[in-house]
Amino acid sequence: MAAQTPPPPVPPAAAPPDPGAHTRPEAKGIPPSERGATTIADRVVAKIAAQAAREALVRVPEGGSAPQAAVAVHHGHARVRIGLELDYPCDIGGQCRAVRRQVAERVEALAGMAVPEVAVRVERLHSAHTRRAAEGRLR
Repeated sequence: MAAQTPPPPVPPAAAPPDPGAHTRPEAKGIPPSERGATTIADRVVAKIAAQAAREALVRVPEGGSAPQAAVAVHHGHARVRIGLELDYPCDIGGQCRAVRRQVAERVEALAGMAVPEVAVRVERLHSAHTRRAAEGRLR
């Protein structure tokens, strides 16, 4: 006579779901690190860009203002405009290249956004000669 195997154990009945609990079936298979979205405000990206421009400049001219930035963010891409003041004489092209490179690198690294364009506008040149002449004037 052949031995019969016992039937498999029956799992205990599942407890009825708690009526106050809300479960989302779509969230079960997705790890927590991939749920939701992160949004970085344009003004935050602009602050990162302005600070990066300051870092790239050799120095802010005496009597000049710090670099200002305006940013437009669209689908993970940031288009940046930087306005700055430079000492005169200086390598204007070299300073602008350094600012563009630094701003693009810092925004990509800190905000995780691609930066296809950094437009630099030199708004004012500060000359040591004109500064000395202005100090001697009476108002």
